[in-house]
Amino acid sequence: MLSLHAVRFQRRRPLRALKAHRAPFSENNMSEYQIRPAVPRDALVIADIYAQAISIVYAEILSEEALKGLVAQRRQGFWREAIELGEPQMLVVVNEADDVVGFGGFDRSRDDKTPATMGEIWHIYVSPAHWDQGAGLALWDGLRDGLDEEGCTHASLWLALRNERALRFHEIAGFKREMKTARTVDVAGTKVESIRLSRALH
Repeated sequence: MLSLHAVRFQRRRPLRALKAHRAPFSENNMSEYQIRPAVPRDALVIADIYAQAISIVYAEILSEEALKGLVAQRRQGFWREAIELGEPQMLVVVNEADDVVGFGGFDRSRDDKTPATMGEIWHIYVSPAHWDQGAGLALWDGLRDGLDEEGCTHASLWLALRNERALRFHEIAGFKREMKTARTVDVAGTKVESIRLSRALH
């Protein structure tokens, strides 16, 4: 997901410890993923996961130069600051070996004219090596728990219309496209059609 908002929020109360999430797996894949709040030492692996994921997902959407620019903007220091400031609140998903394999960020919606109960997923990325294994679903469960604790009743996020993998994932998770929100945004010098999706938390 590409998020272009620049609004900052005050740090909220510390995140509670989140329970382990077991997503529905096939009989041949029964790995369990744990969700926990991100800590500054996670910043390097988060930067690596981000670079790996967008290099694949946006390979046909952005030019090679634009992709390099995005990766350069969001290196270790970018993610460490986000974690330390809680802007947004960051979670990671770890596997049974305690390796970080994905991350997500959430907070109140940054969109104009949205109620205080509308939350937003700012980021959700999983290492390509762990796609289609349940890590993303476990991460979504953790993000939903975090938004629920913040008092949100709904969740939203923005996606590129050509990001078919992400659109499919979130629609399976119950998100619906808000067709009237479709817009063109500038991403590292490239015009990208994007749309907002939303769903009730319960």
